[in-house]
Amino acid sequence: MSSEQPRRPLRRDAQRNRERIIESAREVFAERGVEATLDAVARRAGVGVGTVYGRFPTKGALLRAAFEERLDEHVAEIEAALRAPTGWVGLERFLHRVAEIHATNRGMRDIMLGSDLGQEHFERLRERIFPLVRQLVERAHAEGELREDVTAGDIPMLLMMVSEVAHHSREVRPDAYVRYMRLLIDGLRRSPGTGALGAPLTRSEVDTLTRQWLPAAPSRD
Repeated sequence: MSSEQPRRPLRRDAQRNRERIIESAREVFAERGVEATLDAVARRAGVGVGTVYGRFPTKGALLRAAFEERLDEHVAEIEAALRAPTGWVGLERFLHRVAEIHATNRGMRDIMLGSDLGQEHFERLRERIFPLVRQLVERAHAEGELREDVTAGDIPMLLMMVSEVAHHSREVRPDAYVRYMRLLIDGLRRSPGTGALGAPLTRSEVDTLTRQWLPAAPSRD
């Protein structure tokens, strides 16, 4: 019995350290995006970086622990949008909600818009999301509310533009992105005499553009 007693506090300490690391990771990645280092997470958590690596050997593993629950909520947001009274209402709600998430959480923005993390889990999640977005767009098309030349591939581009406004204006005008989201949504409405947009981006082009736009995350930085 006496040999087991000293180990119990260590297990509790280890669990507290893990929880502290995950919470600090949420804060640091939300502020700086996925390019933030594990050293920065360790400093925020008040532990050595070796402790972080001992619990999470890669940045991807820590990101998954920090954001998995939020990512599932993200999927639920889109599923709720599909249940809206009309496709347009659902698309509008979805865009406003996701813009808010991306504006306040840079890590979520990076993960959801395609930053190259080398994580099959995140790839599978995005593969779940894109068909749902396509359903929203197709429904809004079928109801005649969305311009005919808008595609599902346009949605991540719009969200990236709005999130860039949000992150660059955070210290000056935190709500500036809302204005530009509204302008973009108005531009998505179908209206007579609207000029052609040109050829839409293909899915491959969208993926390539997001990889160039958003930072890659080294596995052990």
